[in-house]
Amino acid sequence: MSTTAAPSADAPTTPTLNVAIIGYGFMGAIHAQAWRTAPRFFDLPVTPVLHTLVGRSEGPLAEAATKYGISNATTRWQDVIEDPEIHVIDICTPGDTHAEIALAALAAGKHVLCEKPLANSVEESEEMARAAEEAAARGVRSICGYSYRRTPALAYARQLVQEGFVGEIRQIRADYLQDWLSDANTPMAWRLDKSKAGSGALGDIGAHVIDLTQWISGLEIESVSGTLATVIPTRPLTGSAQNLGGKGSADGEHGTVTVDDVALFSARFTGGVLGAFEATRMAQGRKNAIRVEINGEKGSIAFDFERMNELEIYDATAPAGRQGFTRVLATEPEHPYAAHWWPTGHGLGYEHTFTHEVADLVRAIGEGTDPSPSFAEALQVQRILAAVEASDADESRWTPVGPHTTPATETQR
Repeated sequence: MSTTAAPSADAPTTPTLNVAIIGYGFMGAIHAQAWRTAPRFFDLPVTPVLHTLVGRSEGPLAEAATKYGISNATTRWQDVIEDPEIHVIDICTPGDTHAEIALAALAAGKHVLCEKPLANSVEESEEMARAAEEAAARGVRSICGYSYRRTPALAYARQLVQEGFVGEIRQIRADYLQDWLSDANTPMAWRLDKSKAGSGALGDIGAHVIDLTQWISGLEIESVSGTLATVIPTRPLTGSAQNLGGKGSADGEHGTVTVDDVALFSARFTGGVLGAFEATRMAQGRKNAIRVEINGEKGSIAFDFERMNELEIYDATAPAGRQGFTRVLATEPEHPYAAHWWPTGHGLGYEHTFTHEVADLVRAIGEGTDPSPSFAEALQVQRILAAVEASDADESRWTPVGPHTTPATETQR
């Protein structure tokens, strides 16, 4: 009897797409997981392969590369831009570095996945969106990492809105609540430094619910009225805070927090629909509560990421006595992405949203289509963030968001 060995699980059967991840922290780790997992659960036209990991410090970088199963590592991000074997640049660094890396990658003909928010300013985001539009004409694809769009329950919520389940939208509310900075003794980190992070709760987590509400509703935010607050103005410095000007924690030195801890703002969407938003890292007991609710003439849709596999829907057209919110467990094969995973009811987790993001990007690269959210969509979110900050500086006056097209497109008109 003769036997034939099964092909290795690591042996790609389609053309390969070599990926370099820049950044090995929280985002770098979960992106590495996504790139490994996507081709094993999704039928993709090309096979992504983790090729190189980039980081600043050789020791931790080598440890991370081994842990993530990546063969090559370098401390210079320019190396992967210049390497002809690299096809995709995955940017998982603080926001102040996004523009330089992304622009170099696009100019070199590399596909780009850039974490959100797109950059730390509207000006940088405009330049990135313009470069992405020009690169797309050459077949180079780019996407901004608003991964929560790929939550099956939220993708299903968008589908319901598009199908007319809620009818005409009348009101939108969204919160992103965390508590990881509520302890005043939590030390300084780059996310608390405006020069590196761009903004605090507003840009770090508020950007997500801005993107989600527009994407689900199909409406765009046109003006905002906002208020920002820094609740804890100084924090202890540790050895890891030396890049923020610290001398270590032995002398009890504190650093100044230069971003917001809490952001509250109202928004006017297309057609005058009102929205209410809150982003905070001060909400004790809330670990990752992304709450989105859309109220329409025919019903409502409500979601909380702390119960990420569930969607609540309310049908106002149901007979009296039978009305009430219905809990939908979004794990059926009919729900977006769910058919690629486990049997009904077994649930997905946070990491799956990144796998879905990678799968969508790889499919777009293989098929020659433009993935979403594009850099142009991410630019529009950046303009909203800037408008909220401008409103806060101007006594919370209503502030227009500005144009929703890239400068290149505006010039062509």
